[in-house]
Amino acid sequence: MADLPVKPRRAYDSTRRQEQAAETRRRILEAALLRFGADGYAATSVAAVAREAGVSLKTVYLGFETKAGLFKAAWHLALRGDRDETPVGEQRWYREVLEEPDPARKLRRNAAASRAVKERAGALLDALRAAATTEPELAALWERIQTDFHAHQGRIVESLAATGAMRRDLDVAAATDIIWTLNHPAIWSLLVGERGWSADRFERWLGDSFCLQLLESPPALSG
Repeated sequence: MADLPVKPRRAYDSTRRQEQAAETRRRILEAALLRFGADGYAATSVAAVAREAGVSLKTVYLGFETKAGLFKAAWHLALRGDRDETPVGEQRWYREVLEEPDPARKLRRNAAASRAVKERAGALLDALRAAATTEPELAALWERIQTDFHAHQGRIVESLAATGAMRRDLDVAAATDIIWTLNHPAIWSLLVGERGWSADRFERWLGDSFCLQLLESPPALSG
């Protein structure tokens, strides 16, 4: 009896498999952003995120291991706003702020970037601040965010000081504390979240405040 012909095996499409895995991960993270932002950390279960994403609970745990790990991954997506893994200090928008030669435009660019991040991540940051009081892993994340944010704002201040545009009665350390405080997510939460300011109004106010507080010769207010 003649041997039956052997059907060739279908080539394993690793590229397609990777694309599907990346899409599933993205869907889980977007669901996590929604649930953590709306309900807070404590009230959000991993099962709720899985349901929101339309995946199994096992899939979420395989991808992120713990609820805190899921939250941290969601934060990184919210911070960058896309799939780019480039650190903030090397992101194009941040480089554009640093390299802007006009002091007032530099600070208004910084205000616009701040508004964009807080629109994406403001609710998540509120959830993180609350969770950091009871979750050591998230407390460490909050501390790192605070430290990195202060350092990034400090580089902007240094770029102002290097051109002689900064107020002469301020040193870099004091000016960094001022810009960091004005730019803190708690201020966004108070003005936009509690007082009902629009994002446009917040951005104008923040840009004006940066200029008034930091520049030796501040421009006219934006109105």
